[in-house]
Amino acid sequence: MLNTFKIFIYQPNTALAYNSNTQSLFYASLQNSPFATINGEQAHLFFIPFSTSDLSRIIRDIRKKFPYWNRTLGADHFYLSCGDNTTTTDSDRNVLELRKNSIQISCFPTSSYTKFIPHKDITLPPLPTTAADTIINQLSNVNQSYLGYFRYDGEGKDGSHSVLVNQLAVDPDFLVDFEPFDEIRASRSKFCLFEYGFSDMSRIGVALGLGCVPVVISDRLIKDLPFVDVVRWQEIAMFVRFGGGVDEVKHMLVRTSGEIYTRMRGMGMKASKHFLWHVSPQPFDCFNTLIYQLWLRRHTIRYALRTME
Repeated sequence: MLNTFKIFIYQPNTALAYNSNTQSLFYASLQNSPFATINGEQAHLFFIPFSTSDLSRIIRDIRKKFPYWNRTLGADHFYLSCGDNTTTTDSDRNVLELRKNSIQISCFPTSSYTKFIPHKDITLPPLPTTAADTIINQLSNVNQSYLGYFRYDGEGKDGSHSVLVNQLAVDPDFLVDFEPFDEIRASRSKFCLFEYGFSDMSRIGVALGLGCVPVVISDRLIKDLPFVDVVRWQEIAMFVRFGGGVDEVKHMLVRTSGEIYTRMRGMGMKASKHFLWHVSPQPFDCFNTLIYQLWLRRHTIRYALRTME
């Protein structure tokens, strides 16, 4: 299984510096992991490290110098793409093959520029700004005296979302923060509310670990949740439409209690280990869960190889 899984890493021509700490940590962890190999013939997948807009030249050089890309037109390759539009503006053949065939690992939540394909691509959970595992251990047993916690970052300024914030702010059952996510206040709440596309979703893993069941508010289907091959999101989080207003949201939270809530909370706390980053990767943490998702996708690659033979 994973013991034999190997990844070939192309070496960039110049020193590589990713835009986010999460990308940098993933890259460093992969380079130092037992999954990395210098023998491309042993590799199941191939990683393309880049942080430049000149993708066409990069892919062109790879297909000229190595035999691996042309075997599957990039279907056994993967790359990181977080918050940029480098793969959406170029109609060059090389970039089109990368976007269509290769596995894209995008930062969660994906940006409007990202062309995310759910059955193929993967999302990369963010790196918390604090020691999340330490905070979780300290606060996971705090008495939950509030129904919900909502951290609002002010990005959604249109009417409906302002109504959500204003109504929650005056309800004594809810804690509303306009400052950075407060782990202590979140741990005192049964539910942590996240307004998809308008509030910071990056702390959803921390919320799980704190025992604060995530409530994702969205009027559309969400396709980029992290670790969909591993985490049963419907069992550890709630997904609520805002069409019924704050009253409907609150009604659903109040209704989710007793054994149902206890089970969701417990399963969420267990699943939170997949969202933890470590400088030295540990079993079941974020890095190894990402590797597992890549490993699952090797079946599709093998099918492509058999088709070409």
